[in-house]
Amino acid sequence: MNVNQSAPPVPPFGQSQPIYPGYHQSSYGGQPGSAVPPTPYGAYNGPVPGYQQTHPQGVSRAPPSSGAPPVSTAQAPCGQAAYGQFGQGDIQNGPSSTVQMQRLPGSQQFGSPLAPVVSQPAVLQPYGPPPTSAQVTAQLAGMQLSGAVAPAPPPSGLGYGPPTSLASASGSFPNSGPYGSYPQGQASPLSQAQGHPGVQPPLRSAPPLASSFTPPASGGPRMPSMTGPLPPGQGFGGPPVSQPNHVSSPPVQALPPGTQMTGPPVPPPPMHSPQQPGYQLQQNGSFGPAGGPQPSYGGPYPGAPNFGSQPGPPQPLPPKRLDPDAIPSPIQVIEDDRNNRGSEPFVTGVRGQVPPLVTTNFLVKDQGNASPRYIRCTSYNIPCTSDMAKQAQVPLAAVIKPLARLPPEEASPYVVDHGESGPLRCNRCKAYMCPFMQFVEGGRRFQCCFCSCVNDVPPQYFQHLDHTGKRVDAYDRPELSLGSYEFLATVDYCKNNKFPSPPAFIFMIDVSYNAIRTGLVRLLCEELKSLLDYLPREGGAEESAIRVGFVTYNKVLHFYNVKSSLAQPQMMVVSDVADMFVPLLDGFLVNVNESRAVITSLLDQIPEMFADTRETETVFAPVIQAGMEALKAAECAGKLFLFHTSLPVAEAPGRLKNRDDRKLINTDKEKTLFQPQTGAYQTLAKDCVAQGCCVDLFLFPNQYVDVATLSVVPQLTGGSVYKYACFQVENDQERFLSDLRRDIQKVVGFDAVMRVRTSTGIRAVDFFGAFYMSNTTDVELAGLDGDKTVTVEFKHDDRLNEESGAVLQCALLYTSCAGQRRLRIHNLALNCCTQLADLYRNCETDTLINYMAKFAYRGVLNSPVKTVRDTLITQCAQILACYRKNCASPSSAGQLILPECMKLLPVYLNCVLKSDVLQPGAEVTTDDRAYVRQLVTSMDVAETNVFFYPRLLPLTKSPIESTSEPPAVRASEERLSNGDIYLLENGLNLFLWVGASVQQGVVQSLFNVSSFTQITSGLGVLPVLDNPLSKKVRGLIASLRAQRMRYMKLIVVKQEDKLEMLFKHFLVEDKSLSGGASYVDFLCHMHKEIRQLLS
Repeated sequence: MNVNQSAPPVPPFGQSQPIYPGYHQSSYGGQPGSAVPPTPYGAYNGPVPGYQQTHPQGVSRAPPSSGAPPVSTAQAPCGQAAYGQFGQGDIQNGPSSTVQMQRLPGSQQFGSPLAPVVSQPAVLQPYGPPPTSAQVTAQLAGMQLSGAVAPAPPPSGLGYGPPTSLASASGSFPNSGPYGSYPQGQASPLSQAQGHPGVQPPLRSAPPLASSFTPPASGGPRMPSMTGPLPPGQGFGGPPVSQPNHVSSPPVQALPPGTQMTGPPVPPPPMHSPQQPGYQLQQNGSFGPAGGPQPSYGGPYPGAPNFGSQPGPPQPLPPKRLDPDAIPSPIQVIEDDRNNRGSEPFVTGVRGQVPPLVTTNFLVKDQGNASPRYIRCTSYNIPCTSDMAKQAQVPLAAVIKPLARLPPEEASPYVVDHGESGPLRCNRCKAYMCPFMQFVEGGRRFQCCFCSCVNDVPPQYFQHLDHTGKRVDAYDRPELSLGSYEFLATVDYCKNNKFPSPPAFIFMIDVSYNAIRTGLVRLLCEELKSLLDYLPREGGAEESAIRVGFVTYNKVLHFYNVKSSLAQPQMMVVSDVADMFVPLLDGFLVNVNESRAVITSLLDQIPEMFADTRETETVFAPVIQAGMEALKAAECAGKLFLFHTSLPVAEAPGRLKNRDDRKLINTDKEKTLFQPQTGAYQTLAKDCVAQGCCVDLFLFPNQYVDVATLSVVPQLTGGSVYKYACFQVENDQERFLSDLRRDIQKVVGFDAVMRVRTSTGIRAVDFFGAFYMSNTTDVELAGLDGDKTVTVEFKHDDRLNEESGAVLQCALLYTSCAGQRRLRIHNLALNCCTQLADLYRNCETDTLINYMAKFAYRGVLNSPVKTVRDTLITQCAQILACYRKNCASPSSAGQLILPECMKLLPVYLNCVLKSDVLQPGAEVTTDDRAYVRQLVTSMDVAETNVFFYPRLLPLTKSPIESTSEPPAVRASEERLSNGDIYLLENGLNLFLWVGASVQQGVVQSLFNVSSFTQITSGLGVLPVLDNPLSKKVRGLIASLRAQRMRYMKLIVVKQEDKLEMLFKHFLVEDKSLSGGASYVDFLCHMHKEIRQLLS
């Protein structure tokens, strides 16, 4: 069978393309492979014509270079015969800076041009017999990257040593993806556990050898790493690696087929098909000479004749795809970080420390830099020059969550009151006093760490310095010793130079036919009666200072006077929606406790008043206008809670028409679906921001409502949008009420302005999030809560200094819930580097993905979605290619080498590319896409992490008495066992997947029915049963919900049920129905992109 034969191409990434050249063709560049390679390099790692050299007896090894970044192995300079040298298919994990990995250079000393190795009978005798296919396959994922010491055991689970280098990324990957499939009878690249019958899953122990060098991951001429001959039956105890490209000695004592290794029996390597002598896929997918007999290569068994077309023993391998255990696992990385960094507190005293991952539970001790709960950066070591930054293409960005909520064990920022003089600032750049300011001249002056200006210290702030030049009172002052703190603002920081009034909440309820019919209005009014007792309050205040008001609306607006002196509420109707005004001042905004009886009476009457309405049309913009005017008249900031059901088609400002058109998807006009229909809402939002009027929108649509337009005002005012499609009280009540309670109770800063200052050399150039900007530096937020982030991108405007590093300061001026004007300050110092290796060693992939997703989601407003996707792929390829070119040790182009801290970049980026915004499936509505787009814009790093790569938790594997969360498994259908139950969450959705073969006892304990068939598919709530399993699962669901910003509605999904398609949409490592690549395929595509950049 021909190696070039492939499955019909599936268009990768949404466009039709030929199968990628060089992926499953055996020759480079996409020409059909022929028995004779057309280029001087031959097929990828095929023999290079004209270089038939032998292995020298003593092979010298390069010494480890100190301080090198994660590396993989030696590579000949471009254009030399290195192509044939190492496995095309190595995806290799270069070690971290402390662990060097060495590969034995092929046939010559390190650094000289490498020629392919051709077998000579006695060449490798000193090393013992060559490994058989299974022995070598056992080394890939867990290859030990130790220097000259005995290998250490790999982390449990996946044998990923420090660097990240994978076996074959060059070869075409599996039959599953957009890049074609494998012919029958040939092993796929990287065959690993489950890769084919003869390969054991990654073992958890190191190879049972103490060797002076580490076997290569795959590909290259391989010396079995051992001190003597390998005893029969003993394989290398590590995860599988590829067949050596060129077995350079006759396999004198090769094990006969079927001999027991450390795993199941191993069939011999596949033989060449007659049509394609000598160029077949290798056992792990490296292209080039296969492990079977070939001209001038040693035969695979003693006495085997060396003829390329000689048929082998009839044991064809089934076509299996590359085993995902061989490629970096998010679950393993998360688990390792938890184990390594979860127990110790993260102390922020040291500049440029990379914090633990967002998935790790850790305590923070603030000793001068802001906690990672407030600021996370894409890199904690930034390039000194813009040229270096351009070369690496790693975006320099910070995800800032100024009002982040802290766990109870951590103290909230201290509030510093400097009295009437206000906080101390630099005269030139206006930065606030912080721990990085340098006091000079005995403490009488200080030098600004941002602009280097020397300022006088006011007499009331003066303090002597100690022998180290530090102020004696440094540890008594939060602003001199902590990364985060607050200042009380003086009247100079207030609008119109007067202190603000406490904010107000206005509830604006749609009472059109749809809202009444679904029971929404009755439910909401009932809930508000009790919820008004839980308005946010300052510290120890007995009651909230926030005042409340009520409006109902359909085509006209109804205002209510709920003054405490009234016996009954009074209603005033404004029907002139084109010229909106507020008909009353006194009695509209009231204190809850004073007017409780009148408010309760109003909330009882509203559902009855409109019970028989037939009005289906609604207005929208005038409602926001009315709320803003009311706040303006009361001279306070505040928040509008809008409960809205339908497209506002009534004749009024901001009227919308139905413009939903799925035919625009994948065309140049697709971007219009994300843009607002009219500019009226932007103008309205601008007015709202000026007044400090934030809008939270609760949508209950039964059909298209144009979320892209309706969400403009919430988005620009720092508000939130909640969406409950086809709302039914019995199904959605719990989710809606939970979101509403949380939204009303959360602490909010009103009428806020945020500015990010940086030390000389970099500056903030771009901002992402839910806010408004009227100039290039100030982020204006009518409201900002503890869930919202602002993402800031930095660019160089000068050279940075490696010694002094770089400093960021985020200053947020806001009005608290009690009406107090405050400044919250967060400071962070970063390292600067002149070596790219230091940049790559200090990156944070989760933050990088957060930034890239927001960048892409904003991009769809102005560019075709395909362009946005291509931009992301190109940037990722440039980041990894730069690492490969400048930081990794030279090695075969066939290896995909990933930096240790970016080894998950491809899998996470693929999840972003496959998301509904960038690649919608047929079932995803335009409104859904617009909703998710604006939601992600202000998500923090922990939220985007679980949103793009959902957590999949097996429920019956861990002991019932265990109270901790069960360990997650990878988000792929392969990980599901039909005898188990799994919980999947992504921050918005919660699925309980039930396998068809689950034990009857488990079904009874959880669902209170006797068999799988009796479980109701789509069930939204588990019965409350008094048994350990039911309590454990319900407890786990409750704890997951508590961790997330929004209430996750549960959906029970039975295996093989129609709802399973929805569930599988979240198994992001698999190929998606909308055409998104599987993880494995995307890794191949990424590798191809990187190789193109490098060549």
